[in-house]
Amino acid sequence: MAIYTVDVYSGSADSIIQDAHAQGVIVKATQGTGYVNPRCNHQWDLAGQLDKLRGLYHYAGGGNPEAEAQFFINNIKNYVGQGILILDWESYQNGAWGDTNWSLRFVTEVHRLTGVWPLIYVQESALWQVANCAKYCGVWVAKYASMTWYSWDLPNMNVSSGAFQFLTGWQYTGGDMDRSIFYLDENGWKKLSNPDGKQTPVENKPAPAPETVSAPVNTWTDSLGDKWTEEKGMFMTNQPINLRWGAKTTSALIATLPAGSEVNYDAWSSHDGYVWIRQPRANGQYGYLVCRDANTKEAFGTFK
Repeated sequence: MAIYTVDVYSGSADSIIQDAHAQGVIVKATQGTGYVNPRCNHQWDLAGQLDKLRGLYHYAGGGNPEAEAQFFINNIKNYVGQGILILDWESYQNGAWGDTNWSLRFVTEVHRLTGVWPLIYVQESALWQVANCAKYCGVWVAKYASMTWYSWDLPNMNVSSGAFQFLTGWQYTGGDMDRSIFYLDENGWKKLSNPDGKQTPVENKPAPAPETVSAPVNTWTDSLGDKWTEEKGMFMTNQPINLRWGAKTTSALIATLPAGSEVNYDAWSSHDGYVWIRQPRANGQYGYLVCRDANTKEAFGTFK
């Protein structure tokens, strides 16, 4: 048995959740100790309304792991028992990258608070960093055949589980959307979500809003009348894209970024038919590039 899933964050289109191939939806909830996905409730509820299996993930910021675990659970405590819990262990914006004890401390604290051992999401090459969690947690490994694998068919490739006994999940593409396969049936998914059966999931009802302690999302309108929203993330291009000095297709060119380029951004804006992101540069300057067609919702890469 297997379950095909997508994972989403604040910038993901609803159409990704609605994709008929996706039997499960994993939603970004928190990052570090100061960020809560402002669309988490909506994305969680939409997935539930479509009768999809659900999960929630915390993106490691690399601060105190117990504090991050507490922040995660405090913000999703109304959902505990209703979906798989996951630690997203990546290098970007993670001050503890390379610390082999951080993940174990985080998952141990989550288990103390909830009785649930989270899964760990990690790229194949970094499995060694989370190996000491293998006794307690399942692993969800990221390994792509290419950034242009726009298909639900599995690539023909080997994926390591490292110190873990087996793969629980495999994220095999991140081009137009993050697609994964989980080697579980529905009962297995629910067992990971609610191992002791102590929490009773609320079926077919809107979930109550989690408590949040994050600051309001910062927005502003620039001198050209375009509205911007603050959001930090990383975008990886899947095709050549022009990086410009302004968020207009007529703005001066800085460079043409090749496919596979990683761009750290701090804000986004939807205008003139595209979704733009802003790249901080030296001396207080910024570069701008398109990341999505605002009309068709087609992404020109993948987001983290």
